[in-house]
Amino acid sequence: MSVVGNTALQFSEEQAMLLDVARQFCQDKSPIANVRAQLDTETGFDAALWDEMVSLGWAGIALPESYGGSGMGIATLVPVVEAMGRAMLGTPLISSSLAAQLLLRSGNTEQKERLLPAIASGAPATLALLEDGDWGNEAVSLTLDDGGVLRGVKKYVPDATVASLFVVSVQHQGELALAVVRSDQLPANAMRANTLIDQTKRSANVDFSGVKVDENNVIKGADVGPALRDVRLLGALLVAAEATGSSAACLDTIVEYLKTRKQFGKLIGSYQALKHPTVDILTETDSARSFVYHGATLVGEDALDTDAEIACRMAKAQACQTLLYAGDRAVQFHGGMGFTYECDAQLYIRRAQWSQQQFGDAQHHRKRLASLLLD
Repeated sequence: MSVVGNTALQFSEEQAMLLDVARQFCQDKSPIANVRAQLDTETGFDAALWDEMVSLGWAGIALPESYGGSGMGIATLVPVVEAMGRAMLGTPLISSSLAAQLLLRSGNTEQKERLLPAIASGAPATLALLEDGDWGNEAVSLTLDDGGVLRGVKKYVPDATVASLFVVSVQHQGELALAVVRSDQLPANAMRANTLIDQTKRSANVDFSGVKVDENNVIKGADVGPALRDVRLLGALLVAAEATGSSAACLDTIVEYLKTRKQFGKLIGSYQALKHPTVDILTETDSARSFVYHGATLVGEDALDTDAEIACRMAKAQACQTLLYAGDRAVQFHGGMGFTYECDAQLYIRRAQWSQQQFGDAQHHRKRLASLLLD
């Protein structure tokens, strides 16, 4: 395997159109004032706004037309998620899309025909994969016994409180499997909401113990393991796209402040100590965007190959490190005000901390890239 490897990068007409539409929509519907208004709400997003996104077809954009989707593929979701990241818009779109991809890649025809149209129509779904908060630990201890009863807890389940459907990784008869659980099957006290550093996001620990799963909602067989692997990589790519959008917004916030704030009679943007890091953020954000769309070029409905895996891991490492740096500089450049909750720089540094931990941080992915590229 060459260190250079696959460098394909395509930006289709459909992606360009979606990026323009999504940016305008998010700019109009999710200004920072609206984002802040949702920080302390139960769900973290406006239900009416989610309905508008569903009406645009975004909930099913990556699903085949035969299951109620648009048939445009997972790559077309990337520009939408990037635009959402730029507007700091928190909704269940990423969670629902990944749950749908897992069902699409592992379920049988009956399961896909029964479950996917509801997700494409806007019923939020989510993945329940983590048991200890560590994306590097893929061991599964939650069990599904021979009677179809679950035993165990999943942690940091995204958008759990609004999800109508949970796709849960389980151990069943000594093999890795998936259980599909409806929200109305959960006991009243099954969820314990997490306190997240990024208040635009929501997650919860979910105790599935005692829930009985019908046989037709159990997914097993040789496709489960590869599907889980692929969805973890797709999750990394989508979070990278979101982080890249947030980095661009953070850069806009920095530049606007540098152009208006004066010290000692001069605009602080005239000082090289501030100009150089700002240019670094610009170049790193452009680099992250290139990695993200390289990844979008290589992923599709088929199982992800080695080139696609490398692209997704590179995108995640680059994008989240960029947002961490941008958020840190935004706080520092705003001086004492930057450390206050009222400063928008806080939104970006909090998003950076959250994004870093989703689907593996930069170190997690670089460790795996080393074996893929330098073996």
